[in-house]
Amino acid sequence: MNTNDSSVKFLIVDDDETFTRVLSKAIQRRGYETAVASSAEQALNLLESFTPDMATLDLKMDGASGITLVPRLKALNPNIKILILTGYASISTAVEAIKLGATDYLAKPADTDQILAKLNVTEPDPDIEIADKPMSVGRLEWEHIQKVLIEHDGNISATARALGMHRRTLQRKLQKRPVREEH
Repeated sequence: MNTNDSSVKFLIVDDDETFTRVLSKAIQRRGYETAVASSAEQALNLLESFTPDMATLDLKMDGASGITLVPRLKALNPNIKILILTGYASISTAVEAIKLGATDYLAKPADTDQILAKLNVTEPDPDIEIADKPMSVGRLEWEHIQKVLIEHDGNISATARALGMHRRTLQRKLQKRPVREEH
């Protein structure tokens, strides 16, 4: 897509007002027409009059997750490029986002150049660097919890039962940021 073509429409769905304001201005400076929503529900209302060619969706917001918008966006525009942005990156949510039709997945913090680079990739990279260290135990636990949570459609009680832990313990673990991997 031509980044100087003002007909390219870019949707930003994120509940971080500062991030959306900065990203929206940066995207507009690159020639895109932008629309911003602070929730999945607000984005659905926007889609009645705005059909995006590209979108960034925050995974974790108040209300519905941004990932819930992927099927609706794909139905509206089968060629849309969708990037899931999150501070809560996990393998299971990345896989789920791609299965639903997202183009790619990027952990926050991310800048405009990183976002556009992910959205404008035309071919997958078979030479992507593979980590030479296994995940830490803390990160493995986080990944496993995310996988089981997805399997139970986000139901905390069902997930806690499946993991054999108390519901409040699971809620505390989910409120923490995921364990960062060292590169």
